[in-house]
Amino acid sequence: MSGIPNHISIIMDGNGRWAQQRNKERIHGHYEGAESVRACIEYAVEIGLPYLSLFAFSEENWGRPQSEVDELMSLMSKSILQELPTFQKYNIRLIVIGNRNHLEPKLLQEIDRAMELTRDNGRLTLIVFLSYSGKWDIEQAAIRFAEAGSPEGKFETFLSTYGIPDPDLLIRTSGEQRLSNYLLWQCAYTEFYFTDTLWPDFRKKEFGTAIEAFATRKRRFGKTSEQIITQQNDSNED
Repeated sequence: MSGIPNHISIIMDGNGRWAQQRNKERIHGHYEGAESVRACIEYAVEIGLPYLSLFAFSEENWGRPQSEVDELMSLMSKSILQELPTFQKYNIRLIVIGNRNHLEPKLLQEIDRAMELTRDNGRLTLIVFLSYSGKWDIEQAAIRFAEAGSPEGKFETFLSTYGIPDPDLLIRTSGEQRLSNYLLWQCAYTEFYFTDTLWPDFRKKEFGTAIEAFATRKRRFGKTSEQIITQQNDSNED
């Protein structure tokens, strides 16, 4: 496949609605959504995508009913344990980013163990945003930036995503068309792709369609088309 981005990020939305449409409890949608996660990771490996990031749980999600939050944290724990052999088999590095203050010690131990065991894997970097918000990320970066003496031009080095390239493409499922406090700094020049497909129904075919749509777009980053062509020609001459 041509036109593959360097980094694709996905806001996985619609699990609850998927379950409600089938007269099931919301948690059934989350479990089915986990199958979509697996399918998208497999597809990312197949096409050679370097970075895939997933918005799994926002800081705002802590306000959901406690029973649902507990189920989601349990699902996260199970997924890490179940998928770790797959990560090793396919040379996938796992990174989990978010506000760790809300997470249970046992889950943190499992996350840290998985990150350590996969740290040298280089085929695909999978970033899972857990208990994350864009405002929290900027706020904690600002505090650390100030404490470091505000080094000129270094603010982004204090973001939780430092070292990870900004997303080229952001996909959001379920028909919603907003960022929902996700990667507010990092998505400054990201291309957005919105689909009405609910996350549990988003599999390899839908993923491929989103990438094909991205490949047709012209990214200018605030420049004119002529400037971009000139830069490309200069690069080719080098």
